[in-house]
Amino acid sequence: MATIAEIVFESETPSRLAAFWAALLDGYQIRPYDEAEISRLAKLGFTPETDPTVMVDGPGPSLCFQRVPLRDYSNNRVHLDIAVDDVPTAIERITVLGGSVQRREAGYTVMKDPEGNQFCIVPRR
Repeated sequence: MATIAEIVFESETPSRLAAFWAALLDGYQIRPYDEAEISRLAKLGFTPETDPTVMVDGPGPSLCFQRVPLRDYSNNRVHLDIAVDDVPTAIERITVLGGSVQRREAGYTVMKDPEGNQFCIVPRR
């Protein structure tokens, strides 16, 4: 048997994208930085804000945001479908968070996060 360990997003600014997804998904938050991790990052010349790999944990699989400079955003090969109770309210909230609507289809809305990764908003079943 296999299980999903984490879902990885290529990103130009992992801390910003992690904050977007943590705010969007119920029960998710950026993995806290303890003193040991802050010290490890400092030795590499990073801070939590410039960390090249930021983790977001919640009730489902962890989300991993990794810095990949000059990534090609023309097409996602995998995307998330986000189920919500109220589609228009969710779209408004996501837009305020920095996301954007790419297109509306019957039964779902294709959106982009602040770095252009596509995801869909669908009504909760």
